[in-house]
Order: sequence, then structure tokens, then C-alpha cells
Amino acid sequence: MAEKKFLSLTDYCKYPEAEMKKRALDFYAEMRRRRTVRNFSDQAVDRSIIENCLRAASTAPSGANQQPWSFIVVSDQTVKRQIREAAEKIEKEFYSKEATKKWVNALEHLGTVPSKPFLETAPYLIAIFSQLYGYSANGKKMKHYYVSESVGIATGMLITGLHHAGLVSLTYTPVNMRFLNKILARPSNEKPFMILVVGYPSENALVPAIQKKSLEDIAEFV
Repeated sequence: MAEKKFLSLTDYCKYPEAEMKKRALDFYAEMRRRRTVRNFSDQAVDRSIIENCLRAASTAPSGANQQPWSFIVVSDQTVKRQIREAAEKIEKEFYSKEATKKWVNALEHLGTVPSKPFLETAPYLIAIFSQLYGYSANGKKMKHYYVSESVGIATGMLITGLHHAGLVSLTYTPVNMRFLNKILARPSNEKPFMILVVGYPSENALVPAIQKKSLEDIAEFV
């Protein structure tokens, strides 16, 4: 059994209540500005910005602190094209099937179509993988716990960090993403979770006219 080690909580900052209220309100205001974008500029993004956003995401809590995620950052134009071609092949099949018509109709107001040019235009694609299991230092297979929850939290923190830095993103999840394992040479214990498209919005970027649910609709205090 591993030895238990604990450290004093020294980095916690306790603010006066008035400042806490302001910080919470300011953060809400900033996050209200965040929008999912499908129209990207090809303007380059300094790699250090992406690196620090990934560092922030890596601070997310995870089951047994196993950190069961891999972030594969793609900027190579040839690889981005391969990802686009594979994704669009799957999307065309998805959009043409009668069995998925309801799903397609539900997405229609968001402007989604089988063509995914943003996969090539945006300067970065971050392919996020869930590590279904891992390996110990001696090579023994090791079960991971709460994988989906852990990777979901880290991804949310990454999206928040990118927005905070001044970038926009798109969460993209084609029906079958296993092609990413082949293109990006990922091991079989990793399952694609999401492609996060990252960059600056194009000058003519448009976003859907949608509303978020109110606090009363999403929360109860008991």
C-alpha cells in the first residue's frame, strides 16, 4: 500500500465577502461572452498560449488523481487535412441516414452541415483522449476510475482557459472518432473524447441566436 503523504493547504486565498461577490459576478460576465464558433481565422496563435491553457486543464481533479487524459495538439496542415477528410466521410454517412434524421434536425438551428472546413482553417486542433486504463511503472495494467467525469472536467477547464486567454473554440464530436487513433498513432487504451478546434474567429464570424436557461431552470436550493 502506498504511503499517505499530505501537505498543508498554503495556496488557498480567502477573500472578503464583498470581493467574493464581485469576483463571482465578474467571472459570470466573462463566461457569458464565451461563444462556440464555427468560423475561424487562419491567424497563427502563439504556442505558449496553448501550452499554458493545457497546464491549467491539467490541474483538474480526477478519480484517484490518475489524470486519465491525453491532449494531442495538431497544427500540421497535412494532419489537419487527414482529420478533416476522415471526419467528413463519417459526417456524410451520418447526415444521409434516415435513422438519424431527428438528430440532424435537432442540430439544424446551430448551422451544422457535413462539411467541416474549420478542421483545416483553425490553427490548432486539440484531440482529447480518455485513457480507459493505464500502466504502472513496472508495466502492469492499471484500472482508471471516473474516466469520463475526469476528462470532462479537464476539458471544461481547457475551454474556459482558452476563452480567458482571448481565443475561441468549437467542441466537435463526430459519431465515430476512432480514426483519430490511427491518424495520431494513439494506443488502444485511449478513446477519443473530443476534438477541440481552437483559434481566432474570422472577421465575418456568425454565431447562432440562442439563449441559455435561467438559474431557476437549472438549479434548486434545498
